[in-house]
Order: sequence, then structure tokens, then C-alpha cells
Amino acid sequence: MNILITNRVLVGHSGTEVVVRDLSSELKNQGHRPLVYSPVLGPMADEIRGDDVPVYSDVRQIDCTPDVIHGHHHPQMLTSLLRFPNTPGIFVCHDAKSWPDDPLIFPRVLRYVAVDHRCKQRFDGKPQVPPQSVRVIFNAVDLSRFRPRAPLPKQPLRAALFSNYASKWTHLPAIAQACNGLGIHLDVIGEEFGTATSRPEDILPEYDLVFAKARCALEAMAVGCAVVVCDFSGLGRMVSAETFAELRRLNFGRGTLSRPLDPELIVAEIQKYNVNDVKLVSDRVRHEADLTSAVTEWIELYHEVLSEYAGAEHHHAEELAALADYVVEWGYDARIAWEKQRVGAYLRWPIVGGWLRRLVKREQRLLRT
Repeated sequence: MNILITNRVLVGHSGTEVVVRDLSSELKNQGHRPLVYSPVLGPMADEIRGDDVPVYSDVRQIDCTPDVIHGHHHPQMLTSLLRFPNTPGIFVCHDAKSWPDDPLIFPRVLRYVAVDHRCKQRFDGKPQVPPQSVRVIFNAVDLSRFRPRAPLPKQPLRAALFSNYASKWTHLPAIAQACNGLGIHLDVIGEEFGTATSRPEDILPEYDLVFAKARCALEAMAVGCAVVVCDFSGLGRMVSAETFAELRRLNFGRGTLSRPLDPELIVAEIQKYNVNDVKLVSDRVRHEADLTSAVTEWIELYHEVLSEYAGAEHHHAEELAALADYVVEWGYDARIAWEKQRVGAYLRWPIVGGWLRRLVKREQRLLRT
């Protein structure tokens, strides 16, 4: 089966970029032919090509017709559907708020998949999305990369803040204060400190405790680290056998970060560290979040879509109408209006708004001189 995977960019190691790499690799391992389209390419595209998976920055250069389109991000998915007018697709939502993850409404999109139940709400809020077409498929980990670490010490000695958003302006100070108070050495794995890595599987086993969210948190759990769900937007909880199912439903992501970044609250979570409980969590991740099993589920869904598409009538006029609706909602004029609205919202922020106004006035004075 030829599967075309779309993504906005393939430059770094964001969530969807890693998903594209892992999904395409495992599809190839299971005997299929993945193809990848993204208009912006970089080091991640090179990683994927290194696994003999073709990557294209121009959809017009794809030289074979895919059987199904696995679509991340609606602009790239729509472009692919228009390029291949006889191919059905699956739209996948990875983010509950970002505009590229807004569901693509198009007749040949036959399934809508959310990576957690918070993302699923985007589909539930769209009357054009049939409820029977919606699925939830959780993120998975390549267990061949993320091997179990040595047994944990009775108390955490080394911790890592695993986030590209970590800085002195975000959640680092609160976490550092909490760790310092408990005598725990803290390192940062992230772009701000020049420590971002394409191979976290080589680094994570060095740490007993990891502060992370979403995919980063799941990878740390797979290795066998204790994990406190945390990021710049707030504090979650220590992942335990008791909290695992609830946190997994929300992808250990933003929906779980409901508390302030208070050092005392962080200390309270660290003190829940329990070696036996961490082992139960890690075993569960390795049992339930295996990439091979997840890709098998995706392949079953591809076959389901192909079977449905083969037995359905296709109406060109419906696709043109859907395309017109898309242009009205996401075309140039709509995008400019959306950006003006966002800028207006930023200008109303008490501190940032004043700073932006001063910056704009300064630039205007420079342009006049």
C-alpha cells in the first residue's frame, strides 16, 4: 500500500515531525510504501530519507499515486487531495488549539483521528464531521529506540527538564528551586540551552526524574524515568499507576496542566516518587504504547477507508463546494483578518501590549527617517 503522509514542516523534532518519522519507518518495516510531503524541509527530512523513505517539498513531484493520504495539517492535506483526485484521506488532529489542526472538511476525508480526547473535541464541535467517522488513536513510542534503563535509586538524584520552551522566563526557575531544595541535580534538554537532541533515547536513561509533557513525557516513561507532567503553561501531576489512564486520555499534554508553577506544588509532586510505581507505569507504557501495535491499528484504518471509498459514489460538485468553503475560511483575506484579530488581542495584554505598541512606534519613526 502507498501511504502519503503530510506535515507542515520537517525541520526539527516537534511532536508531529517525530510522528512522521516513526510512522513512515514502521510502515516501511511492515511492508508498505510510505511517501512524505512537507513544503518546508530540514534535518528531520534528512533523517526520514536516511531510512529510504522519499520526502517531497513539492507535491507535484510525487511520481506515484498514493492509495490513502494520512494528513497532518489541513493546508498540506488539502493540497495533496487536490493533487490526487481519486485518493481518500484520514485527517489527524495533534493539537486542540492550533489553526493548522482545525479539521479539514472535504468529501474524501473519510476518517477523523484525534491523538487524545481533548483534540477529539475539535471534531465533536464540527457538525460537518459525522460522529461515526471519528476515532482516537493515542501516540506511541518506538520501543526499539527507547530501551529500559537500569533500576532507579530509592530517591531521585538527577532530573531533567525536557522541553524546548524551558528558559528563565518560563518554567525553569520554579522547577530549579524545587529541585535545589531537595538536593536533586537538574539539567535542561532543550533548544534555549543548546542541548536539544535528535536522540533523546541516548540521554533519558541518565535521569531518575523528568519534567515533560506529551510525547517527551511518554518517551521518558518508556525508558523507566519518573515523570512529572509539566511545561511553561502549568503544572500537572506525577504520572502513577493510579493517574496514568486519566493523563493518557489527554496525551499527558496541555489539558493536564491545570495548576500554577509553584515550587511548593512541584516539591509535593516530586515527593510522590516511588520506584515500584514508576516501574508499573513504564511496564504499562511498553505494553500499551508500542509503535508496532499502533501502526498495525493505522493500517487497519487505511483498509477500512479504502473499502468505504471503493463502494461510494463520488460527486465532483461536492468537492468544488467544499473547496470554495475552504477558501472563504482559510484564504488570503480570511488569514489577514485572523492575524489582525490576533495582533489586537496581543495589544490588549497589560505588559506585552504596551511593549508591542512602543516597538511599532519605534519602527515607524525609523522608517520615516
